[in-house]
Amino acid sequence: MKYYVIAERELVLAFGLVGVAGSVAVNREEALEAFNRVTGRGGDTVSESVVTERPKVLILTEEVSVMLEDEILEWQMSGSYPLIVEIPGIQGHLEGKKTLTDAIREAIGIHV
Repeated sequence: MKYYVIAERELVLAFGLVGVAGSVAVNREEALEAFNRVTGRGGDTVSESVVTERPKVLILTEEVSVMLEDEILEWQMSGSYPLIVEIPGIQGHLEGKKTLTDAIREAIGIHV
C-alpha cells in the first residue's frame, strides 16, 4: 500500500527515512498545492507534475488539516482514495482536537 505525507519539514524527513514520500507545507498555499497534486484535484492549475500512482493513505498533520478543512471534508464525503489520516504535529496535539483514543471511546460509549 502506498502512503504520502503532508507535514512540517521534520516529519516529512522522518517519514522519508522509512520510505514514505511527502511534501513540506508551512502555509495554506503549499498545503493546498500538495493536496491537489496527490488527490488529482485542481487540473491544470497545479504547477508541479501530478503524482503518477495515487497513494491509498494520505497522512496529514493536524496543523495541515486545519489549513485544508473544507477541502478535506469535501474529499472525505466523495469516498475516494486516498484515505486521509490526521496525526499530531511536532508540537503535539492541537487544543480542542480529539485524540484517536478519545474518538474510539466516544464511538463505543466507554467513559473512564
